[in-house]
Order: sequence, then structure tokens, then C-alpha cells
Amino acid sequence: MRSEKEKMLAGELYRGGDPEISADLARNRAWLAIFNQTLALSQKQRLALLQGHFGAVGEDVNICPPFHCDLGYNIRLGDRVFMNFGCIVLDINTVTIGDDTKFGPNVQIYTPDHPRDPEIRRSGLESAMPITIGRNVWIGGSAIVVPGITIGDDAIVGAGSVVTRNVPAGATVAGNPARPIVRRGGTAVTLP
Repeated sequence: MRSEKEKMLAGELYRGGDPEISADLARNRAWLAIFNQTLALSQKQRLALLQGHFGAVGEDVNICPPFHCDLGYNIRLGDRVFMNFGCIVLDINTVTIGDDTKFGPNVQIYTPDHPRDPEIRRSGLESAMPITIGRNVWIGGSAIVVPGITIGDDAIVGAGSVVTRNVPAGATVAGNPARPIVRRGGTAVTLP
């Protein structure tokens, strides 16, 4: 029989109040209490803290505190990833972010999801889906990425956007929900 944590990591319905998961969440909160007091430290010192806690961290990564996440060990960052102040990564499932990707302040990445059926939701079951963000992506401040999304290499997500669909490589999206932006005669046009 699989543990609740194994179900969680597999993207299946699981019970979030499970003792093993609760212990992981508590360990992460203790780590966040330390990391979020490091603003005066050098980027190199913060990088060492990240590398000791996250699932994978490349070179020259810079996350500006305050930062918030659920577990930490489900976050995988490539080289030269930058996250500005106030970013949130709810990493109940894997969040993979490619080299040279930049986040504006207050970007929110959500892997957790909840059943649409009210009876199942009331039972306390929940799930989470992985999020993959490619290389050289720019996500503007206060954008939100919902569970299960893939954002392709070289894409741009406009500030304040809510990404509810996959974003192809090289695309620019904006709005709520985020839609492709194209240039027509020098003017940006949002597609339906």
C-alpha cells in the first residue's frame, strides 16, 4: 500500500494532513524562517541555503526574500534563475524552472489542486500537478500559474496574468486568463 506522500508525489488524490507530509511542511517552515531573514546576506550565501534545501539548484540562482514554498524539495531550478521579492511556489508536486528564467515580484506558482466534486473535496482529499517552466522565460510581477501548466522556452507572461493554459515556446501571453499577444502594425493585440 502506498503512503499518502507517495500518492501526493504521483499526482493522485491524497490526504494532506498525513503525519509524514505534515512533518515535511513543518521542516520547510523552519527553513523558511531562516531563509527569509537573509536579505542582508550575499547572493552566494543565499545560494548555499537553497542548494541545501531544494531538489536541484543551478549556478548563480538568486531568490530575493521574502520567499514562500510548501516543501522545497520539489523545486528544481536551472542556472541563473532569478525570483524577485515575494514569490510563492506551492510545490506539493514538482516545479521545474529552466536556465535564465526571471520572475518579477509576487509571482505565484501553484501545483496544488482540489477535487471539483464537493463530496470528495469535503472528505479532505486533494491533489497536485507538476508545473514546468522552460529556459529564458520572463514572468511579469504578480502573475499566477495554475496546476499542470507548461510554459515553453523563451516565452513571456505579462504582469498580473493568470496562466490557465500551456504557453508555447516563444509566445507572449497576458491577461486573465492569459491569452496570446501578437503585433499587428506595431500594435499589440490580444487573441481570443
